Amino acid sequence: MLLVIAVAGSGVWLLRSASEPEQSPLEVPAASVPVAHVTPGAVAPPQPQAGAVGEDPLRTWADRVAGIVDVPARALMAYGNAELVLRATQPGCHISWATIAGIGRVESDHGRFGGAQLREDGRPSRPIIGVPLDGSEGVRAIGDTDDGRYDGDAQVDRAVGPMQFIPSTWRKWASDANLDGVGDPQQIDDAALAAGRYLCAGGRDLATPKDWWAAVFSYNNSVPYGQKVFGLADDYARAAAG
Repeated sequence: MLLVIAVAGSGVWLLRSASEPEQSPLEVPAASVPVAHVTPGAVAPPQPQAGAVGEDPLRTWADRVAGIVDVPARALMAYGNAELVLRATQPGCHISWATIAGIGRVESDHGRFGGAQLREDGRPSRPIIGVPLDGSEGVRAIGDTDDGRYDGDAQVDRAVGPMQFIPSTWRKWASDANLDGVGDPQQIDDAALAAGRYLCAGGRDLATPKDWWAAVFSYNNSVPYGQKVFGLADDYARAAAG
C-alpha cells in the first residue's frame, strides 16, 4: 500500500491508496493541437496547515470559486484536494485542480450528469453509469472485467462515476481520498484523486505542453476532447484568478 498525505477539512490527514503501477505516457497524436501558453490551474487552492482549527481554507476557496464558475463547491473541494495531495506526493507532476475540473466537466458535468445532484458526501444523488461498451457504432468493445461490481453489468464494461473510470482502470488507480476505507469511483474525492494520479503516470510534468497533452490524451485519445478540456481548464484557472 502507498501511504500519502491528503489534505481535507481543516487539517492534514493520512491517505492509503492502491500501489502505484508503472505506466508509460502515450504519444501525443500528430494532429494539430493548440499550445498551452498559460498553464491551466496556475492559481492553486490554499494549503491548510497541520493542526489548523476554525475556518476551512479549502472550503472557503471552493465556495469563492463556485460563485464565479459553474462548478459545485463540493466538486471544487475534491479537485483542489487532489492537487494538494499530488503536490505533496508527486511534486514533479505539477498537476492543477483546473485540469482535473476540465475533465470532470466533460465526463459528467461535475457529477450532475442526467439530472443528478452532487451531495455533500461527494456522491451523486444517483450512480453515474456510462453506456455499454459493446462495440456498437462509436463505442469501444470492452468485455466485462468486474462481474458487474462497479457498473452493474456482468456482460460488458461501462464507465462509472463522476470521472468515468472503466472498472479495470479503476482497479489500478483506486484511491481513498475521503478516508472512509473504500475506494469508490462514484465518490468524487476518490475519483478526482485517482484521475490525478492517472494523469501524472509515467513521470509526466503537466507544466509542459507536451506532457499536459499526453496526459489528457491518455484519458481520451481525441483531439476535440483535449481541446475542450484545455479550454475549460484555462477558463476555470483565469476565472479563479479574478
